[in-house]
Amino acid sequence: MRMVAYQRYVELSQSTDSEERGQAAHLAALAYLDHRGPADEQAALYAALVNFLDDASVRVRAALAYGLLHSDRAPRPIMLSLAQDAPVISRAVVQYSPVLLDADLMGIIRSGDPDMLAVMTVRSRLSLRVALALLRIGSADICIRVLARPDLEFPEDDLMALAEQWGEDAKVRGALFRRKDLPGLARLYLVERVREALGGMRIVKGSIQPRRLQRLLRDAGDAAAATIGEREAGKGRARYVASMAEADQINSRLMLHALVHGQVLFFADCLTHLSETSRAKVFTLLDSGSRAALNAVFSRCGFSPAVRNLLARLVFHARNADLADDLAARHFVVSLLIEELITEHDGDIPPALDEAFAYLNEQNIALARAAARGVMPAFASEAPDVQMVPNLQHDTPLALPAA
Repeated sequence: MRMVAYQRYVELSQSTDSEERGQAAHLAALAYLDHRGPADEQAALYAALVNFLDDASVRVRAALAYGLLHSDRAPRPIMLSLAQDAPVISRAVVQYSPVLLDADLMGIIRSGDPDMLAVMTVRSRLSLRVALALLRIGSADICIRVLARPDLEFPEDDLMALAEQWGEDAKVRGALFRRKDLPGLARLYLVERVREALGGMRIVKGSIQPRRLQRLLRDAGDAAAATIGEREAGKGRARYVASMAEADQINSRLMLHALVHGQVLFFADCLTHLSETSRAKVFTLLDSGSRAALNAVFSRCGFSPAVRNLLARLVFHARNADLADDLAARHFVVSLLIEELITEHDGDIPPALDEAFAYLNEQNIALARAAARGVMPAFASEAPDVQMVPNLQHDTPLALPAA
C-alpha cells in the first residue's frame, strides 16, 4: 500500500468507476495480508476491507474476495460475509478459502444450495465430518464427487450404508467400486446389484440363451465372492465370511471355486468360521493334514460325506500344483478330478455330487477354452512351414449332405 500513496488509494476507493474501486479493494486486501506495521495502521486497513463489503458493484466485492481468497490470514468475518455474497463470489470463497471452519461449512450444507455443495467437494482440504455430511444429503452427484476424493478414508459402516442406498444407481456404484477402502461386504452387495441389472437388460437376455445366461451370472457371482473374500482374508477381516455364513451364502460350489482358483485364504477362513476351528490349525491341516483329519474338519462344517471326500481329494491335488497362477494346472486338476469321480462311481455319479460334478464340468470347459487361447498361433510361429493337412487326392469330390 505504501508503494501506492494512501491519498491515491482514497481517490481510487471513492471513484465512480467500479474498475478503479475494484483496484482499491484488491490493493487493500494485499496490504492487509502483507502488513507488519503498527496496530492502528492494520485497524485502518481492516476498516477499509469492511467498507468494501457494502460496495454496490459485484466487480468490487469480487476484487476484494480474490485478494483474500487463498490466505489463511484473511479475516474470517469478511470471508464469511463474502461466502454469502453473489454466486460468483460465494462459490470461490467456499471452494478456496482456508479460514472457513467445519462449523462454517456445515452451516452452508444446511442451506442446501447445490452449487455451493458442489464447489465444497473440491476444497483442497475436506474433513471427514464435512465429507460425511455431504454424503448424507442424498444427492447422487455430490456423492460421486465426494467418493472420488482419494485423500478421504470413510468408516466401513458408512460405505455399507451408501452401497445399500445407491446400489441401483450405476454411476454411484462405479464411484463406490473405485474406492480402495470399500469393505468386502459392500463390494459383494454391489456386485449382486450389477448381476441383477445385467440379467434384466433386454439386450443381454436377447443375446444369450436363458440357461447359459443364468450359468454365466452364477459363475461370475461365485468368482466375485471368492475374489473379494480372498482380499478380505488377506487383510485379516473375518467379518466378510461371518456375514456370508449368516446369510447362508457359503456352499460346496463356492468352496470348490475358491480352491480350484487357488484362493486358499478365503477357503481357510470359511473352514475356520464354519468348523469353529482356529485359523492356524486349519492352515496346518490344509498344508499337511491327513485325509481323515480333513474329513473331520469338513464334517464340522456341515458338508455331506460325498462332498467332504471330494474337497479332501482336491486339497491333496492342490498341494502339488500352483492353482493361484497356473491356468494349465487348474485345468489338469479339474480334469483329473472328473476322471477320478467317473472311475470311482463307475459313471453313476451320486445325487449328492450332482451340483459339484456339474460345476467341475463347467469349469473344465471354461479352463480348456482359456488354456487353448493362443496355442495354435504360438505353434504356427514355431513351425511356419509344416503342413497342417497333407495333400489329399480324391477321384470323387467330397460333398456334404444337404442341411
